[in-house]
Amino acid sequence: MTPSLERLVEQFSKLPSIGRKTATRLAYHVLSLPESEVRLFASALIDAKTTVKLCSVCGTLSEYEKCDVCSDERRDSSVICVVEDSRSMSAIEETREFKGVYHVLGGVISPLDGIGPEQLKVKELVRRLDGTVKEIIVATNPSIEGESTAMYLKKLLAPHGVKVTRLAYGLQVGATLEYADVSTLSKAIERRTEL
Repeated sequence: MTPSLERLVEQFSKLPSIGRKTATRLAYHVLSLPESEVRLFASALIDAKTTVKLCSVCGTLSEYEKCDVCSDERRDSSVICVVEDSRSMSAIEETREFKGVYHVLGGVISPLDGIGPEQLKVKELVRRLDGTVKEIIVATNPSIEGESTAMYLKKLLAPHGVKVTRLAYGLQVGATLEYADVSTLSKAIERRTEL
């Protein structure tokens, strides 16, 4: 394998769920593409990296100061759905069931990984409680870390007089929201429970 091809394989290997074998297949595929397509691919990578930033309100990925959801005045800002990341938010949006707004934590509490509430956007969530928020839906993944984060948020938000609910189960324990099908997520939103 040439040094350039080896570097390309190494870069693909850095992507999540991509082992060396798949990375090698991807590298060979890229080399088989016309140069114009490779340039478009490289340009899309650079463009996304330079233009995508975090929404100033909810923390999701956006190309603007405020994302489409936070900019939409038809959304119910009295209901905030708290998610781990932008992928989870996108999964819920695909259901077209949720009409409120979001808050992206940027992960979950995981002491083994050195992640506590200080590393998440918890303070930003509390700052959003301006007296108009009636409900916080905690939509972290049904994992040990997701459940711990949900319980932490329940205790933290209780003194603020806001109703704190959790997505209903139907999602498998250990599953991630981005891989759940639309109907399962729709039912989980409909049947959410108070924490």
